[in-house]
Amino acid sequence: MPGVAVVSVPVTDQDKAAAFYNEHLGFHTIADVEMGPGMRWLQLGWNDQPTSLTLVTWFDRMPAGSVEGLVIDVDAPDACQAKLVAAGVECSDVGDEPWGRAFTCRDPDGNGLVVARLASRS
Repeated sequence: MPGVAVVSVPVTDQDKAAAFYNEHLGFHTIADVEMGPGMRWLQLGWNDQPTSLTLVTWFDRMPAGSVEGLVIDVDAPDACQAKLVAAGVECSDVGDEPWGRAFTCRDPDGNGLVVARLASRS
């Protein structure tokens, strides 16, 4: 069955970005290997979900901060938003939408995230 396996997120500092996604959004590093000179495959997963993120620095046409609307499905958006705000991350208010409960924020590179508990999981 087809599906999305990996979403590339362009960043400037892979370690800093991984710390953000792992510490604040519940991801964990599932692969961290050199791919060649100046290139590193840093892949993050979340629980048993089939889709993962790779934090990339090598795509000229994907500058750091160019992603908008990446939806991160979390169990408790209110608690996640409070944790991010306490860490100094600017976030919108949490609100109910027809598709779930959500807020928006940006990762350290400015990539736009929608952090939500999707209604399809409720």
